[in-house]
Amino acid sequence: MTSANSILKLGIPAGSLQEATGKLFEQAGYKIQFSSRSYYPTIDDDQMECLLIRAQEMARYVESGVIDAGLTGHDWVTESRASVEEVAELVFSKVSRRPVRWVLAVPNDSSIQSVKDLQGKRIATEAVNLTKDYLARHGVQAIVEFSWGATEVKPPRLADAIVEITETGSSLRANNLRIVETVLQSTTRFIVNKDSWRDPWKKSKIQNLVTMLQGVLEADGKVAMMLNVEKKNLAQVLGVLPALERPTVSSLAEDEWFAVNTIIDERIVRDLVPKLKAMGACGIVEMPINKIIP
Repeated sequence: MTSANSILKLGIPAGSLQEATGKLFEQAGYKIQFSSRSYYPTIDDDQMECLLIRAQEMARYVESGVIDAGLTGHDWVTESRASVEEVAELVFSKVSRRPVRWVLAVPNDSSIQSVKDLQGKRIATEAVNLTKDYLARHGVQAIVEFSWGATEVKPPRLADAIVEITETGSSLRANNLRIVETVLQSTTRFIVNKDSWRDPWKKSKIQNLVTMLQGVLEADGKVAMMLNVEKKNLAQVLGVLPALERPTVSSLAEDEWFAVNTIIDERIVRDLVPKLKAMGACGIVEMPINKIIP
């Protein structure tokens, strides 16, 4: 049944994740068009409306019901202390499809070796609540100041330590900082307003969208492979052939020959194909995969 207001209001993260999000949606079958003059991207689905919102603000707008759902990091849900439904984890980011970390970092020559050494110290960060909660868990009292940017350059004159987000750590190293501890590991989440999640039409719409997005991420870095092999060599071929679950084996019209279909990591193809050929496999075909739906 369709609800009285059959429009899903969807928040798209502005800034560093915007391009990656647009690409993810396109691969999932939804074309989002961004305009430099508008915060309202268009999407080729009449039942959805998009709004560009900073990831840092996404959770509170979802919580309040200004939008039904959105994509943002688990870190910003934690930082805003918003009460929302996290319905899916979508592991991707502006650099790579892997988690990001909020880390405690200090100058290379600092005497600080653990969170316990922060007692009475000054910490600069964009994630004030996240940092305060982290200190509270360790029973440490320190001064936590909001940083408006360029956080890496503040130690040692403006702060004793920082809590900063990183994917590779390169920016921290470039500023002569070392990581002391990981405060929080975060990935992108698909979050939903609790009332919207209770709406049957919106819930179904969201679940369908999430299924397609997750299917794209599941297929990342994988390819399909087909090959033919004689029965006498089948066991040997299957022994070296990895698979998402298990290879599909079917008989060919020609007696004693089988077709084998499987899904493998693209990075192993160059080493695997010569082995398969040496084992008597032939007609080997590699194909790209857009989505894998479990």
